[in-house]
Amino acid sequence: MRIAITGASGFLGWHTASRLHALSGVDAVRIGRQEYADPQRLAAALAEVDVVLHLAGVNRAGSDDEVERGNVALADGLADALAHVGRPVDVVYANSVQADLDNAYGRGKAAAATVLDRTVRAAGGHFADLLLPNLFGEHGRPAYNSFVATFAHEVAAGRRPSVTGDREIPLLHAQDAAREIHDSIGRTERRTVEGEPRSIGEVLTLLEQAHDLYATRGEIPPLPGRFEVNLFNTYRAAAFPDMWPLSPQVHADDRGSLFETVRAHGGTGQAFVSTTRPGQMRGDHYHLHKVERFFVVRGEAEINLRRLLHDDVVTFRLSGEQPSFVDMPTMWVHNIRNVGSSELVTMFWADQLLDLDNPDQYPEKVVLP
Repeated sequence: MRIAITGASGFLGWHTASRLHALSGVDAVRIGRQEYADPQRLAAALAEVDVVLHLAGVNRAGSDDEVERGNVALADGLADALAHVGRPVDVVYANSVQADLDNAYGRGKAAAATVLDRTVRAAGGHFADLLLPNLFGEHGRPAYNSFVATFAHEVAAGRRPSVTGDREIPLLHAQDAAREIHDSIGRTERRTVEGEPRSIGEVLTLLEQAHDLYATRGEIPPLPGRFEVNLFNTYRAAAFPDMWPLSPQVHADDRGSLFETVRAHGGTGQAFVSTTRPGQMRGDHYHLHKVERFFVVRGEAEINLRRLLHDDVVTFRLSGEQPSFVDMPTMWVHNIRNVGSSELVTMFWADQLLDLDNPDQYPEKVVLP
């Protein structure tokens, strides 16, 4: 199945492309501003695809009118390109629960759905209209994608934002939204996806509690459920890579030295130790949800990380002479290499117990060919 994603470099687009890559081995055709700016280029990009995931949208603009017209214009451009293709193409539309409200964003999203529904059905394709709640997750843009992204970046930077007009808001992690989008391929439906109701103040409190434990000591906050794990990973993405590596306090006397490697405030966890010969490497994979720590106990190590579907590599050098650790952010490909002349001893910790049927581990090279 050939899949295209509009808005592929945006927040939900990146999460969806990453999930398709991980679980289906599908590298989607990624449609961005350059393709939309040229109708012929957009039509050519869609010429061979079977499915379009229409995730492009306008959340913020200079005026309400620009928001409303911007979402309709994106749908019009896609509809024209699909008409040019001249055959059935299935479309899944990332709509919003606000489409049933009388505001500029809601009116624009609702009108866009009407345009796409008419075009797709006329060509004999399936059109799935998913009304999504407020989304959050790793690498959301502060002051644009959601209040959660704004709070996560502010808290990670050591600032203390305030809450005005506290209320409950249904929240859905972007990976869960991507799952719903993928599951709707080939369906004709209009469906509301439910979020988890959480108050704005509660979200801020959880982020601040995580920061107080994690930012200076690397302690893992309580993670009693999936929402808390997803929120913690959102915060960790906002804090990466500036806070790394961290080095714990070493307690030494005539007998030797002692230091903590992980302090977790509740929840599951699993630790294991590896030895690595000089010049050898471990890793070259990524995770969608797992919290994972690499703690260098002895030897010389180089840790390399690359955000999935991006090119730039972040590198850390760690030494057992000053025991230290780096936590792997979700959806960042990573590895660890012994760059010393003696054996490397590394302790690994993950918040999940190993599930051989669903290990949340996907192979990928950090360094692209």
